[in-house]
This record gives sequence, C-alpha cells and structure tokens, in this order.
Amino acid sequence: MISIKKDKDYVKELLKSEEGLHLDFKQSITNQFKISKPMAAFANTSGGRLIIGVSDKKKVVGIDYEEEMFMIEEANRKYITPPIRLNFEVYEIEYIEDDQLNDPLFILIVNIPESSSKPHMIIGDKNHNTLYYRIGDKSLPSNRPDSHGLTPPQRNS
Repeated sequence: MISIKKDKDYVKELLKSEEGLHLDFKQSITNQFKISKPMAAFANTSGGRLIIGVSDKKKVVGIDYEEEMFMIEEANRKYITPPIRLNFEVYEIEYIEDDQLNDPLFILIVNIPESSSKPHMIIGDKNHNTLYYRIGDKSLPSNRPDSHGLTPPQRNS
C-alpha cells in the first residue's frame, strides 16, 4: 500500500521546474510502449523523475494513481530488459474553485535511479531491441541498434 502525501509546497516547487535531463511531465499514460522509452532512458543516463497528472501548461489535472502505477509497472515488465528499479510517490492536491473546496486531485511521481545494471533495452522497437538515453529533455535511441556498449546519441548543435 502506498502512502499519500500532501506536501503542497513541494508540488508547487516541482511545477516550477522545467523538463530536462532528470524530469519529464506527463498528463497520463496512454501507451505502455511509449512510456517505456523515457523510463529506460533515465535508468541508462543519470536517473530522473516522471511526473504524471500534470498538463503541458503545468496545470495539475489529476489521475487515477493506481491505474497509472499499473501502466508503468506493465511497461517495465513488458518492454524493458532487464526491468528497472522504480519508486512511486503519490501526492494529493486540494484545490478551491469558485470559493468551493473540490475533490482532491492526485499526481504520481515515478523516481527512476541511474541503474547499476544498465544497459536497459526497449524490447521490439522497430523489430529489434533499442537502447535509449536522456539528452536534455528528450529520450533518444542510441546511434547503434542492439548496442550493448553505452553509446549515447550525439546532440545536433
């Protein structure tokens, strides 16, 4: 059972952060295969956090955190080899609209540490396994398919 946190100040600070090497915001998880790429990229690079339940404009939209955790765990199990270590945090956000307290919204934070058992490959990407890295705010495939050596893609300047 996961405990639900209510640290409003922490969430406010988090929402001020920009997406980058260690942070990616998602409104919700709609595709397990797609979400596996930033997950593996964080583990293969230097770790990071997925924040789920936040729109592109940094507005908390809320999610069913149990469903989102299931989607993340399934993506890890089905599409990442070897599977990565995950740590979940759930935050409850209370908000007032038109002077009325509404039902709370939830966001899910998926903490993904840099892996000591990398590389982590995405299974079945373009008919082969692909290694992903985090470069800036993007999760990019390695320059060499089925690469077991860690060869990060080159960033175009």
